[in-house]
Amino acid sequence: MSNIQKHRTTVEIYGQAYVIMGTESPSHVRLVASLVDDKMREIFFKNPNLDANKLAVLTAVNAVNDYLKIKDQLERLQAEIQKEKD
Repeated sequence: MSNIQKHRTTVEIYGQAYVIMGTESPSHVRLVASLVDDKMREIFFKNPNLDANKLAVLTAVNAVNDYLKIKDQLERLQAEIQKEKD
């Protein structure tokens, strides 16, 4: 059995309530939800004819794109640090 404490946090994203369960702190979950909500509203502002499903997919695509860019930057920095150590 796992001793990891799970939290149940209710958040609102783009006018919809979601209950999110996980090991992250409720404040972290609320921050993530707030960022997703902000991104959805930003995309909708630029594309007001999008339905909720397309808006959600574009938000996910944007989030994964940002993640991959940051992951690439981290890997390059780690390689530079390793190079300097050697």
